[in-house]
Amino acid sequence: MIEENKNIYISYWLLLITFLVSIMIILGGLTRLTDSGLSITKWDLFSGIFPPFSPIEWEKSFDLYKKIPEYKDLNSSMTIEEFKIIYWWEYSHRLLGRIVGIFYIIPLIYFTIKKRLQKKSLINFYLIFILIFIQGVIGWYMVKSGLSERTDVSHYRLSIHLTLAFIIFVLLFWNYLKFKKEYFNNNKNLPSILLKIFFICLIVQISLGALVSGLDAGQIYQTWPLMNQSYFPDDSNLRDLFKLDSFETPSLVQFLHRNMAYLIFLLFCLIFLKVFKNKDLVYLRKNTLIVLLFLLFQIFLGVVTILSGAQIFIASMHQIGSIFLISSSLILIFKNSKIN
Repeated sequence: MIEENKNIYISYWLLLITFLVSIMIILGGLTRLTDSGLSITKWDLFSGIFPPFSPIEWEKSFDLYKKIPEYKDLNSSMTIEEFKIIYWWEYSHRLLGRIVGIFYIIPLIYFTIKKRLQKKSLINFYLIFILIFIQGVIGWYMVKSGLSERTDVSHYRLSIHLTLAFIIFVLLFWNYLKFKKEYFNNNKNLPSILLKIFFICLIVQISLGALVSGLDAGQIYQTWPLMNQSYFPDDSNLRDLFKLDSFETPSLVQFLHRNMAYLIFLLFCLIFLKVFKNKDLVYLRKNTLIVLLFLLFQIFLGVVTILSGAQIFIASMHQIGSIFLISSSLILIFKNSKIN
């Protein structure tokens, strides 16, 4: 009973951090969609906890922003009141990142001192903390790419930043499921390779989605299912798709993002058929239906995002949908796994 209570506290802690990371992902997406990511031009790990308080401090922060290309080339008419809006988006994102780090490491140190965790779990959790720290560094590395010559951040660095955020989310949620201690007597399992390929495709799709966002590729070819009057974008040819610089072309990145969605849907249809044809897999049917619903909803949001030209609210909902799809897929994989 004592050991079970220990696991409950650990599972609550993991659930809290998983939730905070999900909010971090959503807030990061909104920061990108509102073009707020370059509003804070310094990375002050400790002093950066405090925002400007006085008009003089606000003027200093605004003057720093005025020195970068985004202001000079795109926002030269911006007022200090308009600057405050984008500043608060980026500040909230950075502050939440610090909160995630603090809320993660302090309980982890406590659990370590109290010997609540086995050695294997300890190593696992400290590796996650290292990833959280690296994520902060990559976040600054991303912002830095837009401070000197560009008017925006590197879409490659943005993709790495978002992908790592989801990897951290996945690791946290998976460990939460393990410590929650729900056991399943699985005599028969769906071939795990199918679910693993499906899940890897989801992560790749998230990375492509970040590239779409970073290139503002959702604001072109606002038609579906065709890209204007063609399946393939008419500003490129098929050979361009196999060149290294294909990820520099917005239309090609959008094309890849669309078609990865089709592949994911077809792959899950195969998983769905296998689950519902096999009577031994009846215990997976409810979770399979949940994943299917989130997948269909996510595809719907993706289409609407394109048709709306990546309108902020819809694009944000599309990113939120990816969190639900990843979470439900992880639960399905967990229930199908043999670690229980």
